[in-house]
Amino acid sequence: MRFSKLFVVLMTLVFVTSGCVSKKKLNEATTALEAQKELLSKCEERSADLEKQLLDLNRRLETSNANLKKATDDLALANVKLSSQEEQLTVLKSSNNSLLGQLSSASVINQAGAESIKKSLEAISQQSQYIKDLTRTMQYKDSVNLALALNLKKTLSDFNDSDVSIEVKKGVVYISLSDNMLFKSASAAINGGADKVLAKIAKILNDQKDLDILVEGHTDNVPISSETATDNWELSAKRSAAIVRVLQSKYKVDPSRMTAGARSEYVPKESNATAAGRSANRRTEIIILPKLDQFFKLMEAPKP
Repeated sequence: MRFSKLFVVLMTLVFVTSGCVSKKKLNEATTALEAQKELLSKCEERSADLEKQLLDLNRRLETSNANLKKATDDLALANVKLSSQEEQLTVLKSSNNSLLGQLSSASVINQAGAESIKKSLEAISQQSQYIKDLTRTMQYKDSVNLALALNLKKTLSDFNDSDVSIEVKKGVVYISLSDNMLFKSASAAINGGADKVLAKIAKILNDQKDLDILVEGHTDNVPISSETATDNWELSAKRSAAIVRVLQSKYKVDPSRMTAGARSEYVPKESNATAAGRSANRRTEIIILPKLDQFFKLMEAPKP
């Protein structure tokens, strides 16, 4: 604005004095005027640049103020968290001191109490190991029984199901043989045709030397009295003994592994009210089971 006023004054002087000054001075004045105009233009450009810079500085200042406020807020929040953590640390230190005190008190347990605890822990460990061993043994036994039953069914597959049946029950393998296959009626004398089935069974029994064999004779409930046997007890006992003798003498099954037992009419498979039921009840069962002494030893829990 000040340069604008100066320009007006100069122009006025030029017009007022134009008549009384020389042409040379007029030219000099004009040159000076042009120089002033150029200077004025540069000053205005500089002023515009300064205004832009001022605007940019104001924006930067606003951004810096915002960043400063955020940093101040973050610092305040961090201080709050630090204070909370210091309080938690104080609580933890107090709790730690309390635990140390409890441990110190616990250390005064007398020697007898410590020994009692030690023995209890050892007993628990022994019981746990016993249970693991027993479970593993039972699983092994079940696997052996299943494999044995499958092998027997395959080996004896050419016999009628009514004469030979194989099943796993109560943890052991049962081979049930009809009396028609093995004996003459009301007799303990073994048929010649029984050799085929007994030979196949004996081969499997000899392959399983770690298992015991129980042979049980069963009858129906029809009373008997003959030269062979005075009653069903005697008949069932003589029949099981006859099977054991043949397995031992003819098929070389170790006699120390075998037991002959009599069940008479008292463990029927079916009702004795029908002929078919009585026929099913007249049977000899060969039961394959773990060696009893080893089994009972296994069942003994370890002493604490």
